[in-house]
Amino acid sequence: MIRKISIGLFCVFFLVTLTACKLGVSHEAAPETVKNASTGFSNKALTIAVFEGAYGKSYWEEVVKRFEADYPGVRVNIIANPKIMDVIKPMNIAGNPPDFLYAPFTESTNMVRSMIGSRSFTDLTGLFDSPALGQDEPLKGIMMDGILDYARPYGDGKVYMAPNYVTTEGLWYNKALFKEKGWSPPRTWDEFWALGEAASGEGISLFTYPGVYPGYIGSMLWSSIASESGVAGIEAIMNYEKGSFGTPEVKRVLELFEKMADTGALMPGTVALNHTQAQSEFLKNKALFIPNGSWLEGEMKDISRAEGFEFGFLLTPTFEPDDPQFARISFEAMFIPEKAKNKELAMEFIKYQYRDDIIRLNAEKSTGVIAVRSGAELAKDSLPASVYDSATVFERGVQPFLFEWRVTPPTPFSINDEVFNPINTVMKGDMSVDQWIDHVEKTFARLRDLLDKVK
Repeated sequence: MIRKISIGLFCVFFLVTLTACKLGVSHEAAPETVKNASTGFSNKALTIAVFEGAYGKSYWEEVVKRFEADYPGVRVNIIANPKIMDVIKPMNIAGNPPDFLYAPFTESTNMVRSMIGSRSFTDLTGLFDSPALGQDEPLKGIMMDGILDYARPYGDGKVYMAPNYVTTEGLWYNKALFKEKGWSPPRTWDEFWALGEAASGEGISLFTYPGVYPGYIGSMLWSSIASESGVAGIEAIMNYEKGSFGTPEVKRVLELFEKMADTGALMPGTVALNHTQAQSEFLKNKALFIPNGSWLEGEMKDISRAEGFEFGFLLTPTFEPDDPQFARISFEAMFIPEKAKNKELAMEFIKYQYRDDIIRLNAEKSTGVIAVRSGAELAKDSLPASVYDSATVFERGVQPFLFEWRVTPPTPFSINDEVFNPINTVMKGDMSVDQWIDHVEKTFARLRDLLDKVK
């Protein structure tokens, strides 16, 4: 496996070890944390920038209050925005970035990936080697098994990102509707298509997705490819290997989307909808399935829906009933910019996020699961049933994996856009699967050339 300049290309190791770790589920009681915090920081002013997305901002507002209370004299300035990277861009350009940043790798500006590529974040290895707050083991010892391997982007053994929210991705459906109609969740693609025919008779489309943000398709695409081609196929794609996106196994999966277009299975108007609009239509039973992550139920908690709607989590179907099932997990992360003015206090703030009581607070406010060994159990009382179900699916033999592109120097394009934007064109019948493959393979070639120049 290639590890040079990679974000967590430890997939084989991870599939072997993470299956036993059950996505952060622990049946051992977590020790209580100590609230008497040291206040011996010379600089007590901290600026944090947080992405206001599916998990909202109420958690960050509350945790700031608690942090200030536990660290007398500390004052935290919080910047929260759905477009946080645009907001802090002038600060970064001026050489005055925030001290702490929480933002997903998939944010729309691609700035987080660019900052990783340009080594613009602080080495956090020492932080994870130091004791966890109120516990007798190092911070790295309480983390979800294998997750920190994914936080070492340069193959040098050093950690540059602090994992926080961990999610399971797949398909989501209305359990109440299925019960009402006597339908069973599909295990195979044949069963999936048969459900489409049944739903069509009820005036319901089979499938929708956020057409404005087609990257959501990744919640099902990569797991489908993993089931067909195994870890080796996924690893080859993550490394931009020649021909990896055009193998017979991958093409068979891509043809599923072409079939959706050809059979009218896609909900009308899908390609013009953003994530909120597509998810709202799904909640109204306009489509049976939508690809998404376990943040979906919390994100849509205040949106009107069909009476009795009950979220259900579904693993991506397979071609044969005995094919192995995979589920992609992903995590979001916290960073300290290399030019931050108060790294010491920012590191303490990161440590604070992993206290048991703070993990519970996070779940109460965001319904999120944090990437520690006991994350799902600590959050259980605050999690919707579908979220807990998705977090514990690996107890039933499902194989988890993480998908992350190999890091390259900054590029004028986004690899996710190059892979996923053609889906809309395929869905409209204006592009064939072969053309989609050719487009992605040409992009892979550009990235290989770029990587060859920095060897």
